[in-house]
Amino acid sequence: MRGVLSGLDDLAKSVSFRAPGADLLVVAGIGAQLWDRMMPSAPRPRGLRDFPGARGTVHSAPATPGDILLHLRAAQPDQCFELVRILMDQLGDRVEVADEVHAFKYWDNRDLLGFVDGTANPQDDDARRAVLITAVQDPHYAGSSYVVVQKYLHDLAAWEALSVEEQERIIGRRKLDDVEIPDEKKAPNSHVSLNTVTDEHGAEQDILRDNMPFGRFGEKEFGTYSIGYAKDPAVILTMLDRMYHGHEGSGYDRILDFSRAVTGGLYFVPSRELLAGLEELASASEPRA
Repeated sequence: MRGVLSGLDDLAKSVSFRAPGADLLVVAGIGAQLWDRMMPSAPRPRGLRDFPGARGTVHSAPATPGDILLHLRAAQPDQCFELVRILMDQLGDRVEVADEVHAFKYWDNRDLLGFVDGTANPQDDDARRAVLITAVQDPHYAGSSYVVVQKYLHDLAAWEALSVEEQERIIGRRKLDDVEIPDEKKAPNSHVSLNTVTDEHGAEQDILRDNMPFGRFGEKEFGTYSIGYAKDPAVILTMLDRMYHGHEGSGYDRILDFSRAVTGGLYFVPSRELLAGLEELASASEPRA
């Protein structure tokens, strides 16, 4: 597995070279249990652990730990298919696919609930500061990241039965123009309110969302594959805790009445350099105590 992952960047280059305009991107995430088996002598990344799930008084989110997460994006789906085909050929019967989601960009970056998704994402240097582990946080893995993923299924019929005004109150943004509702008018248990996390100094803690809408009409399955990158997964886990338990007496996030989590995982995302050097890291590390 180390050998296959070490060659992932070269494989992506081989595939993307044939269609450079497709902008093929691939991220590999490693689960806690696989890290311990695959890198027995290397220190575990400080934020890496199994996804804890969440259990509120009304709704709950399951934990479905996996070993490997592959997140691929491209303007042409054949690029993603070809890269995964080669990877699966190399891995053979060493892996079992636990979940596979084919998603798409929907209108002007909206989810299937009709709202723009990812509006608050940081940009450029702010995004790098939000996502990349610093040397102070973890000197062994500076430049790497973490990702938390959940597969949510939507009850679209129940959602569409609501008025637009009620939908906006639940989300915390206007549906048409995507403008955030002012704080003094925003419901304390709106999705926006509960997903705003600040540190002890009052500074907002950003994550980078790359959520993906998906749907299968034959299965009547429609939803959002939630993907959040952060230098500290505790920020995302705090958001989830607030969604399911509320915050300061607010009550839980009412979007959960219409969106049900069916999977949940937390993964360490090695930097490109670290991924290419997994074999060297494994052989150079001192055994853990």
